[in-house]
Amino acid sequence: MSPVQTTRESRLKELKSAIREIPDFPKKGILFYDITTLLKDPKSFSAILEEMASPYKGAGIRKVVAIEARGFIFGAPLAHRLGAGFVPIRKPGKLPADVYESTYSLEYGNSTIAVHQDAIGRGERVLLVDDLLATGGTMEAAVDLVKRLGGEIFGLAFLVELLDLKGRDKLKNYDIQSLIQY
Repeated sequence: MSPVQTTRESRLKELKSAIREIPDFPKKGILFYDITTLLKDPKSFSAILEEMASPYKGAGIRKVVAIEARGFIFGAPLAHRLGAGFVPIRKPGKLPADVYESTYSLEYGNSTIAVHQDAIGRGERVLLVDDLLATGGTMEAAVDLVKRLGGEIFGLAFLVELLDLKGRDKLKNYDIQSLIQY
């Protein structure tokens, strides 16, 4: 193992250990991984952004698309670091121009997300970003929106991935990067 790899692995281990675990939130039986402990620390936040941007530097990413709301925390600074535009995917009724919408299933019902119809040009290379990959439903809906706009999906980036929920299975046709896995 190279010294660079060891340094990266130790940095990711340190970031993971800084995430606060809150049992029984938002309901009994759920273990919530609170990333605000990483965000409040400038060194940790900077390390997250550097690690998330690293695989995409020089890849010709034209747009970084992030999902409301926590995806915005990472998406906008990643777009800046990659010299790309930033595209927000929002809840219905939050975007002022013509939108496309995509509906996806949740544990108890459905939800919908939307994107401006002129947000991505046909053939533009796109990186999709969110804070968490759980069941994959939200990202699957975001992928649908980007494809409808004609964007070329280069990758999907997440801070945290919950492996037991198998969200990767819904997104198996795409390159997925997650920094921290549980």
